Amino acid sequence: MARTENPAIIHIPDELFETAESRHFEGELSLAELAAGPDTYRFDGPVSWAVDVTNTGEALLVMGQASARALTGCARCLEDVPYDLEGDIEGYFLAAGDRIEAPEDLEGDEFEVLSESHAIDLVPLVEQALLLELPLVPLCDDDCRGLCPRCGANLNEGPCQCDDGPVGEDNPFAALKDFKFDA
Repeated sequence: MARTENPAIIHIPDELFETAESRHFEGELSLAELAAGPDTYRFDGPVSWAVDVTNTGEALLVMGQASARALTGCARCLEDVPYDLEGDIEGYFLAAGDRIEAPEDLEGDEFEVLSESHAIDLVPLVEQALLLELPLVPLCDDDCRGLCPRCGANLNEGPCQCDDGPVGEDNPFAALKDFKFDA
């Protein structure tokens, strides 16, 4: 097992350029946030990662796990929702040489070329692993009642004080009450 001085960079030692050689690496890195569509996930601590790098004879295969705790707003009530994420890291790196040819069974977007410094930046692989674990619609609960469309009260905390009458002039949506929508 090796720890790196930069928590997101793995420096590949010379012995890993021998076929069937493998090495384990692990560490932590800081990600401030991760955007997924309209949602932004904030990390309240470091992202832990552990990978095995194996020389397959054709390339270096990077496989492992990333885990973190992330917070985002519920899509209905906007309250913070924590998510414990654990995703699979996978990457395929061709060693730079006189000629770089991908194996026949791989498309161009399924591999990277190892840099001349023999370093692999794990940040894109970790982000990809965590993105795949995020929900399509983050909810605090499947039965979340959301916010009152009139006053904005959180309906999970009980009924709001709105009446079912017309929208008052102090409501920010009052300007839209006579708006004619195209059908």
